[in-house]
Amino acid sequence: ALGPSDASPDEGVVEDLPLIDEKAVEQLTEGLISHYLPDLQRSKSALQELTQNQVVLLETLEQEISKFKECNSILEISALFSEAKHYHNKLVNIRNEMMMIHEKTSKLKVSGINI
Repeated sequence: ALGPSDASPDEGVVEDLPLIDEKAVEQLTEGLISHYLPDLQRSKSALQELTQNQVVLLETLEQEISKFKECNSILEISALFSEAKHYHNKLVNIRNEMMMIHEKTSKLKVSGINI
């Protein structure tokens, strides 16, 4: 035999619920939707506009970043040309020194000193 503690906890619940008026539920639902829907639609519109603005902003930022990259490349090229000029000047100086040394050694040979 079943005791009071063996009964299902859901037993009798359906009978305890009051009768639900479908029309009242529909009206409450419509009222709730009509109350919140305009705000939600405005929020949706504002979010769409915000998203579009973000896309435009991202595109603009990407363009600016590429401009900065181009400027950076130009600076790097400028630095390379400056460095090339520096080394060119060093080579010219070495060449001049070698020509001067050659002249001195030629004069010494003419003088009769063997090197």
